[in-house]
Amino acid sequence: MKKHNHDVWFRKVRGSYLPCSWQGWLLYIPYTAYILGIVAYVTAHDYDKLLSVFLVVPNWVAALAVMTWIAKAKS
Repeated sequence: MKKHNHDVWFRKVRGSYLPCSWQGWLLYIPYTAYILGIVAYVTAHDYDKLLSVFLVVPNWVAALAVMTWIAKAKS
């Protein structure tokens, strides 16, 4: 079933999804802020490199999985 243009929030681009509507941007901007916030939090604290990886990677994977799931459903 083909979706109407107003139902599409994301477009598939090179194996990823980019927002193409205001609803997509409404999800994409906080997602990006969350990803950058995690990096800012870890770099602001003096963690060793291994702990930094264990703090960043699970958050990135979880956020990416949720965002990809939403984008796939709304593209």
